[in-house]
Amino acid sequence: MMPRRGAAGPRRRRRPAPLNEDNGRFLLLAALIAAYLSAGATVFSALESPSEAAAQVRWNRTLHNFSRIFNISLPELRAFLRSYEAAMAAGIRVDALRPRWDFPGAFYFVGTVVSTIGFGMTTPATVAGKVFLIVYGLFGCAGTILFFNLFLERIISLLAFIMKACHERQLRRSGLLPPNFRRGSAMSGVGSLIGWKPSVYHVLLILGIFAIMLSCCASAMYTLVEGWNYVDSLYYCFVTFSTIGFGDLVSSQNAVYQNQGLYRFGNFIFILMGVCCIYSLFNVISIVIKQLLNWVLKKFRCRCCPKCHKSSTRLGRRNAITPGARLRRHKISLEADGQYDSDTDGRRLSGEMISMRELTASNKVSLAILQKQLYETANGYPRNVCINTRQNGFSAGVGALAIMNNRLAETSDSR
Repeated sequence: MMPRRGAAGPRRRRRPAPLNEDNGRFLLLAALIAAYLSAGATVFSALESPSEAAAQVRWNRTLHNFSRIFNISLPELRAFLRSYEAAMAAGIRVDALRPRWDFPGAFYFVGTVVSTIGFGMTTPATVAGKVFLIVYGLFGCAGTILFFNLFLERIISLLAFIMKACHERQLRRSGLLPPNFRRGSAMSGVGSLIGWKPSVYHVLLILGIFAIMLSCCASAMYTLVEGWNYVDSLYYCFVTFSTIGFGDLVSSQNAVYQNQGLYRFGNFIFILMGVCCIYSLFNVISIVIKQLLNWVLKKFRCRCCPKCHKSSTRLGRRNAITPGARLRRHKISLEADGQYDSDTDGRRLSGEMISMRELTASNKVSLAILQKQLYETANGYPRNVCINTRQNGFSAGVGALAIMNNRLAETSDSR
């Protein structure tokens, strides 16, 4: 009898499929967040647990002394305290406070709702109010998050515009641009800011400095008006601007303030700017964390997989000259998905030389460059655009050849 196929040899075990990069990033981030939460819980438990135990002992002592002195039983006294807690939840305090549901108080409340702060000092008590809050908060929170995202985009566009304007001004001073050069022309990239996106670390630094300055100014105002100490004011600013909103400290709650209208307006401006700034800062920090996770996954994959070493050696042989090696460490584009605006930008940061695709794409702007050079020649402008290229050993050209020569000049400079 013929032996059955596969009966003689052992069965081969299927190798597990490689982990997807997105799934690996998600699992790594989940593990880091779990470790971060565990570390935070350990620290806060060590710091606050003794204070909580001491406060509980003092409260029990005070409660028994009050019951003994005024001859009130502990059950009756606890029932009275439960009624007081219910009044506190409804917004009633012993000291005189501002009205909760007049128009300024209601406007303050809806501001804390749509910004997701939620102090908890004011809450709707009626069924109609709670139902309306569900619908109102659904659209209000979504619109406010969109506003925060657009605020970050405007910050990035403003920085890109400033960088481009400074670069054009430097070129005009050095004589590389004609005096009648206008912004937004064909030679200036059709007024586009795509190639001028700032580094993620520059945006992080600017937003961090602005957030610190804003918190310090707001804390000084709260210290003077509310009577808090400066550390409590800083703590309130972070809790409010980050939309955590514990509710232990809440501004603009007293019935009367000195210069009340001015203080409420300043409080509104500080909270609005602070929430926008901290939200944008969180977005930028999340991009940095994502880049860090990608770096960790890349290192882990390269150490575990021998094929990565072979591919990296082949890539190094292919690109013997890598002019973008230094830029790769410092100039990281501000993109949440890690994508570049074009294949040209990605190739430039990866260190590869100019390709035929890039050379072909450069013909789209070669006509404008040719017109510019002919215009300078006809009007007698000095051809000092080629000074740097001549110093590097590359002669200038016209059109796409000029772009390629400028790229080779940049390559020689980076070497």
